[in-house]
Amino acid sequence: MDDDTDQSDGDAAGPVDSGPADVPSRAVLELDHVYEALGHPRRRYLCYTLLESTEWSLTDLATKIAAWENDVPEGAVTEDQRERVYVSLYHAHVPKLADERVVAFDDASETITFAENAEQVLTALQGMGASLDANQEAHARGEMDEGAQ
Repeated sequence: MDDDTDQSDGDAAGPVDSGPADVPSRAVLELDHVYEALGHPRRRYLCYTLLESTEWSLTDLATKIAAWENDVPEGAVTEDQRERVYVSLYHAHVPKLADERVVAFDDASETITFAENAEQVLTALQGMGASLDANQEAHARGEMDEGAQ
């Protein structure tokens, strides 16, 4: 059984480090990678925004997340609040999600878009969102519902 465990660990690490050409060989994102992608509240907020739109500028995303986190309208977000979120997105959360191929990040335009694993992670988020953080899901979903009206 040790051989199975070693083989499974090797398989899990291989596709993550391989290029986009390997996408067809990876039909299902392993559960550990889904949990890693959704393991931080700020990454979950980022994923909720992807349910609303599949492309975001980093500045717009930082503003929206800062508004959610501070429970204020987007227009009331201070520059300091936006900057704190922006820096953590740029240096920590977007790279983590890009490594997991949930998002793609264009450094030149600072644009975040869907990547090949986004759908699997967003489906998991929708399925387990309430158990992760009911307030966060309700907050994000409430704003999305308001935007649809």
